[in-house]
Amino acid sequence: MKKFVAVLTVFFLFPFTATAAERPTSVASCANPTSKARTPGTLKQPKTADKKLATTMTINTNCGVIKIAMNPAAPQTVTNMSALARAKYFDKSFCHRLTTEGIFVLQCGDPSAQGNGSPGSWKGYKNENVPKVTGINFPAGTVAMANSGAKNPNSNGSQFFLVYKDTFLPGDYTIWGKITSGLPLLIEIGKVGAYKVDQASNKAYYAGDGYPVQIIEIKTVTVR
Repeated sequence: MKKFVAVLTVFFLFPFTATAAERPTSVASCANPTSKARTPGTLKQPKTADKKLATTMTINTNCGVIKIAMNPAAPQTVTNMSALARAKYFDKSFCHRLTTEGIFVLQCGDPSAQGNGSPGSWKGYKNENVPKVTGINFPAGTVAMANSGAKNPNSNGSQFFLVYKDTFLPGDYTIWGKITSGLPLLIEIGKVGAYKVDQASNKAYYAGDGYPVQIIEIKTVTVR
């Protein structure tokens, strides 16, 4: 939690160089965030898939609404993500990672905003509905689980990523949804870019993989 807050502070105190600053640093539709990073909570982990799966997830952010059609081909994942949403686990959290080179995703689902958090009481669970390792296997609009990859395939928790541009990835990530509304917003966030902070100078610089320059705050997540 402290790491994320420190990075945000550094970004605002030490802006980009004049040349880099010619790029936009915000998306017009986005409001200033009010949430704070926090330690992930604990809640009961579903052991079996719901008999009646939720079909739609709505993510309300400080920049706009993202709607997802949830895929019944990943029943346990849909069940788990629905349980997290109903418990307000994602509410008032940040999307902590944006990639703009090679792969094109916005990653969310860790209330600590450090990329290593999931519900404290949960055990990792198995992949479902993984794509073939060929062609564009994660097309724009895909929603999938983030995990530790091939070395630890049973490491799914609460973190997920939203694909905003056609992407190829190893077949290690559960596809559990498709964006039906909000993709243009994600494309704009991708154009603004990602950043990291040079530890020696405390100055932010653009990076192909880092924190979103435009801060993305998840206000609420609902399912039905």
